Amino acid sequence: MLVVEKLRLALNGKPIINDLSLHVEKGEIHGILGENGTGKTTIAYLIMGANNYKPTAGRIIFQGQDIADLSVSQRAKKGITLAWQEPARVEGLTVRDYLTLSGNHRKINQIERYLWMVGMEPGQYLDRDIDATLSGGERKRIELASVLAMHPKLAILDEPDSGIDIVSLPLILNGIVEMNRQGSSVLLITHSERVAEIAHRVSILCAGNIIRTGAPSETSQWFKNNCLTCPHINEPTDEIK
Repeated sequence: MLVVEKLRLALNGKPIINDLSLHVEKGEIHGILGENGTGKTTIAYLIMGANNYKPTAGRIIFQGQDIADLSVSQRAKKGITLAWQEPARVEGLTVRDYLTLSGNHRKINQIERYLWMVGMEPGQYLDRDIDATLSGGERKRIELASVLAMHPKLAILDEPDSGIDIVSLPLILNGIVEMNRQGSSVLLITHSERVAEIAHRVSILCAGNIIRTGAPSETSQWFKNNCLTCPHINEPTDEIK
C-alpha cells in the first residue's frame, strides 16, 4: 500500500528525517512509536504533502506510484487521509453536517452508525456544533467518525501527545480497529505503547529514522527499556508542531 524509501528532510540546514524507510501493507495497522521531537508529525506531513513539505531526498510510493510531487488534494483523491493532531473544531457546523460532508452525502443511518462505532449516541450529538462545548476527547471521536465515513485506502492518524481522556481512549482505539476491518490501511503515529498495541507491526522512530520494527509487544518493551531514558528526547528540534 505504502512504501517510503530513504526519505530525507532538512530544515534550515538541520536534518529532521534521515534516510527513513518503512512500508505499510494493504489491510495493516502499522504503528510508529517515538518520543516528542523524533520526527513523528513531520513524517505524517511529508506523506500527506501538508504545508507544501517535500522530501529533500527519497521516494514516497503509494500503490506503485511516487506521490512526492503531488498536491494534498491529489493525494486525497487517491485515497489518503490525514487526521488529527488537533481535533476538529468548527464553529457553526453541526456534527451532522460535518459527517455528511466527510462521507460524501451519506444517508443519516450510515452517519449514525459511524458515531456508534466511536461510542457516541447520535441523538445526543448530531445537532451539536463542533465547538468548545465538546471536550477534546469528544472532538477526536467525531473526527475519527468522519474518517470512517471517508473509507480511505490509507488513514494517517497522528495521535496527539495529550488531551485524550480515559473514557475516549478505548473508544478511539476500537474505532481505529473497526476502520481497519472495513478495509482501510492505517499508519498510526503515537508516543504511547498502549495505543501501539492495536497495530499489527510497530516501528520505533529515533532522530528521524526507523531503528526497529517488529511485533507490538516486543517492540513496545524495547521502547520502554531504551527510548524513555535516551538523552535524545530532551534535545531541541525543528520538527513541525
